[in-house]
Amino acid sequence: MVRRDRKHGIGTADQQLLDGRGPSDWVHTDPWRALRIQSEFVEGFGTLAEIPRAVAIFGSARTEVDTPEYHAGRAIGAALADAGFAVITGGGPGAMEAANRGASEAGGYSVGLGIELPMEQGLNDWVDLGINFRYFFARKTMFVKYAQAFICLPGGYGTLDELFEALTLVQTHKITRFPVVLFGTRYWSGLIEWLRTTAAGSGKISPDDLNLMRLTDSVDEVVEIVRYAAEHRDRDAVGMEGPR
Repeated sequence: MVRRDRKHGIGTADQQLLDGRGPSDWVHTDPWRALRIQSEFVEGFGTLAEIPRAVAIFGSARTEVDTPEYHAGRAIGAALADAGFAVITGGGPGAMEAANRGASEAGGYSVGLGIELPMEQGLNDWVDLGINFRYFFARKTMFVKYAQAFICLPGGYGTLDELFEALTLVQTHKITRFPVVLFGTRYWSGLIEWLRTTAAGSGKISPDDLNLMRLTDSVDEVVEIVRYAAEHRDRDAVGMEGPR
């Protein structure tokens, strides 16, 4: 089932929730807005509960079709599908479309978690199962809960937001055995160098925190990293269950 929300309005639900300006009727509307937020979690949990094990792939919506980055996203989506993983993206164009397309063309399961934006993009045509969210935080919860790894293709603020949220959750042990892979050494190496020399160099993060992510240009290495983490997670789960 693909769920698409074509409603247009002034502003977005996130903007209305976070904007402190305006009349004091927020006293009456915010409690009702909480129910809408709750409904997004309920719908997300219910819709995604039975999808296969999955990997979230992020990247720029501005990635053009005839670029190496688009081809890389398509190849990664296909390779993960061949390895038995569903692919979850933000459901939009560019790198997201590439990953969904690769997974779909390889016969895999392609999921898109869209978001309400002022310039609505809609879900791309390669999404098998899609949900449109009003609130970023509800959508981000679904990415973390139903993905076993994050793959970040070259992207902008949205990709960086997902990247650093995942790193924070791993660093603080909110999630474990969760690989975070940066694909594209030329694009990401400047960020890695800044984290090493400035953030870690000034003691703002630990040097070991740099090991929470992997940098590669190899599609095969991406799949191997994901597969290795999934296998160890499965072994840990069996160990926790104990002998039968």
